Amino acid sequence: MQWMKKGERPPKKFKVQKSASKLMATIFWDSEGVLLIDYLPKGTTMNGQYYANLLAQAREAVVQKRRGKLSRGVLFLQDNASVYMARVSRQALKDTGFSEIDHPPYSPDLAPSDYFLFSNLKKELRGRRFVDDNQMKMAVESHFDCKEKEYFLGGLKALYTRCEKCISLEGDYIEK
Repeated sequence: MQWMKKGERPPKKFKVQKSASKLMATIFWDSEGVLLIDYLPKGTTMNGQYYANLLAQAREAVVQKRRGKLSRGVLFLQDNASVYMARVSRQALKDTGFSEIDHPPYSPDLAPSDYFLFSNLKKELRGRRFVDDNQMKMAVESHFDCKEKEYFLGGLKALYTRCEKCISLEGDYIEK
């Protein structure tokens, strides 16, 4: 509503085109590429149990896509979000057999998914409009499918240079 003088015509209203809604994607990746992308279903809340199920799927993805790596040991990095710290999530992480790398609190500069993976994805998708969620998912997956192994390895090597502590990248490494 707006105030108008008597006899004055109201201004033209432009139609607003509804864009696709936001999607929450959880991406597990390593030095060779993406292992698993999970899109949180509409109306679902990310909680400890949901994340515990994702960890089991991530372990299965390592078994299927990176044969032999699980037996050599997998280093796993995640931040300190409450969902990841939930008792059920902690137990699920132990069950995977992954070795967790400590992540200092409030340190997004030490999270490769934040400073590398998602920032580059956002740059590529910025300004694009998607008809629906499936079109957006296809764009996300296409972004990662065309990347070479060196792309992902570079993102993890950047962690090494950012980190003051000595972290060995000898083992295989997965970032969530």
